[in-house]
Amino acid sequence: MKKWLLVLGMITCMLGLTACGQEKEEETPLMTEADAEMLGQNIVETINQYVVQNAQDQATDPVLISAIESWESAAEDMGNYVEIISTESELDEKDGVIDVRIKGSNREAIVEIVIDNMAVTTVATNVEYTFGEKMQKAALNTLLGMGTVFIVLILISAIISCFNFIPKIQAKFTKKPNKEDVKTAAVDNTIAQIIEKEELSDDLELVAVISAAIAASEGAASTDGFVVRSIKRAGNKWQRA
Repeated sequence: MKKWLLVLGMITCMLGLTACGQEKEEETPLMTEADAEMLGQNIVETINQYVVQNAQDQATDPVLISAIESWESAAEDMGNYVEIISTESELDEKDGVIDVRIKGSNREAIVEIVIDNMAVTTVATNVEYTFGEKMQKAALNTLLGMGTVFIVLILISAIISCFNFIPKIQAKFTKKPNKEDVKTAAVDNTIAQIIEKEELSDDLELVAVISAAIAASEGAASTDGFVVRSIKRAGNKWQRA
């Protein structure tokens, strides 16, 4: 934590000296390349010490906390920190970027330090991948996206195809009334209504009425196609034999 405060103090001093010099020169950079290199190295070393000493919880500055999180995320591919390779900077009067290239045990990475309005606002560690690794990741992302689309389309097609079976399933659970039962019920209702309205004197008249009702229910023009020998009453229903 003390070293991080020292780095911030160094930045403040550099910016203060630069502000004094700006009275004479309008386009004076924020700091010299040597100062930018020193600043970048100090920030990298400070972040690495926090990670190595497992002292992330001691960091209180938001910029430092974000820088440590970015470093730890990059360490999964970068590996352990080895050394600083080079430093490049692009600075103007108040803003600028300092790129510190570092070497890891697995890959190289660039620590990008962004200065906005004469203050360090962002420190991010970006792993450098080879062209082959970038193409491999792009191909995997493409396959993953296309695979997800095709899977969704297959699921939609399967759901639509299931619509053909829904009427059949409904038909199995829905009982249709038997045609013979419907006809019998119609005959019984017709006979009952005739008997209620008409006063029949003997069985012959009853037989004639019932025969006519049966012929009408079966669609026959007359009663010649069948012979009613006997009629039995079972509750409210009439049965012919």
